[in-house]
Amino acid sequence: MSVKSDIEIAREATTKPIWEIADTLGMPRDALYPFGPSKAKITFDYLDSLKGKPDGKLILVTAISPTPAGEGKTTTTVGLGDGLNKIGKKAMICLREPSLGPCFGVKGGAAGGGYSQVVPMEDINLHFTGDFHAIGAAHNLLAALIDNHIYWGNELGIDERRVVWRRVMDMNDRALRDTVVSLGGVANGFPRQTGFDITVASEVMAIFCLSTSVADLTRRLGNIVVAYTRDRKPILARDLKAEGPMSVLLKEALMPNMVQTLENNPAFIHGGPFANIAHGCNSVIATQSALKLADYVVTEAGFGADLGAEKFFDIKCRKAGLNPDAVVIVATVRALKMHGGLAKDQLKEENLDALKKGLANLGRHISNVKKFGVPAVVGINSFLFDTPAEHALIKAFCEEQGVEAFINEHWAKGGDGITAMAERVVELADSGTAQFAPLYADDMPIWDKINTVAKSLYGADDVTADKKTRDQIAQLQEQYGNFPVCMAKTQMSFSTDPNLRGAPTGHTVAIREVRLSAGAEFIVVICGEIMTMPGLPRVPAANHIKINDEGLVEGLF
Repeated sequence: MSVKSDIEIAREATTKPIWEIADTLGMPRDALYPFGPSKAKITFDYLDSLKGKPDGKLILVTAISPTPAGEGKTTTTVGLGDGLNKIGKKAMICLREPSLGPCFGVKGGAAGGGYSQVVPMEDINLHFTGDFHAIGAAHNLLAALIDNHIYWGNELGIDERRVVWRRVMDMNDRALRDTVVSLGGVANGFPRQTGFDITVASEVMAIFCLSTSVADLTRRLGNIVVAYTRDRKPILARDLKAEGPMSVLLKEALMPNMVQTLENNPAFIHGGPFANIAHGCNSVIATQSALKLADYVVTEAGFGADLGAEKFFDIKCRKAGLNPDAVVIVATVRALKMHGGLAKDQLKEENLDALKKGLANLGRHISNVKKFGVPAVVGINSFLFDTPAEHALIKAFCEEQGVEAFINEHWAKGGDGITAMAERVVELADSGTAQFAPLYADDMPIWDKINTVAKSLYGADDVTADKKTRDQIAQLQEQYGNFPVCMAKTQMSFSTDPNLRGAPTGHTVAIREVRLSAGAEFIVVICGEIMTMPGLPRVPAANHIKINDEGLVEGLF
């Protein structure tokens, strides 16, 4: 039996005009800033009118540590939103926007899958409403203003060796990680070494996703530290008068984007920082607005709970005053068997021993989520080759951990395939048992914050850094000691070694460097070999993407 691709399923969907989706939330048409019939931004005037309304319940979807077998976190987020609506609840979802890097690289798109998708799938995975282009333009405008200031006399005394603001583009391109600019003679400026990051790693992206208004956005942009003088005095974006034009480029982008699921339920898709090199959550504006519009809001955080959920709790919720009511931890039998030592080509056969070993990864994520005081359930994406014995083993393990596990079929059945878990999630969210608290206090020293995350959540025995990095942390402590830390490490493991699966202990987290994100108001701690500009794989997904003879996009997934 042939299985339809995600893009084929999406094309067969019966979508409604976006204003009809808005009607289900009680939104008037003049609240919409349309981008064609199927997507729209929501105006700030309308969002401001919601501020006095009570908040709905906030549900986070996170996952075990990713494997090449896939887990389906976004698919579960979409499916749960549809499932909640199926059982009669007023619910909507909040997702991140996909980056072109993974779309054309190896990971593919991020619009869900099967019969749990958001549409229009091609638009969402490609240019969408242009938000990422605006973020890249604002970031690179600041870079241009820095070099221009130096060229025209350098009144601020910027030390060209200490310019820390790089350039960005929304594509995986390892050739641009380290570059030299201003070559070619006097007319082109003063040559210096710099480089590119991917747009989703930009501090502008992080600021965009954490800002609560245009005024807050402008304030944060002005606080960006772009360089230092010879005597180590920081130079801010506002010193270059950059925050005004940057905010102008971002003004429309900051309005959240609304689309729909295949079952015609509302979805906000807005912002998209990576979770391994940034904080991995959709925009605060989208989440806060959704909580005013729906009784239940389902959102996701990138990669496993050690990265996405931790940053959702310790950065986004801390900064935005959000109080999550329930958590769903997503896993698959296939991925758990990979954590138990099996190769990808060995996953179709029942193997309870490997599954039992792999459950250690799920167990640690369950334990970690509990440390934040939020009740959780486990959602298992059902695959064709799963066996009843494997499902029973997972359920029994989760029962021992004090959580309930559900076998979900939303990929194949949409909202109908996840209603049992939806009912339980409602019970947890409505129970009032959540006692959310971040993992560490604001006033804990930066070095202790790093150690707390590494030892409490990653299972590390030690954290190391060279003297230069330790001195940098000590300097940051003086002015920015109250900032949370944004750990940048591989998503594939609790450790900094992507090949170390399961739930490793006794490892060491080696810090390579720290970067100040003064506008986003966190400290980026780069561990191991993590790259802020990914590269394409040997056979990139781009090789299979084209426009076919019917004028339709083919190969996007």
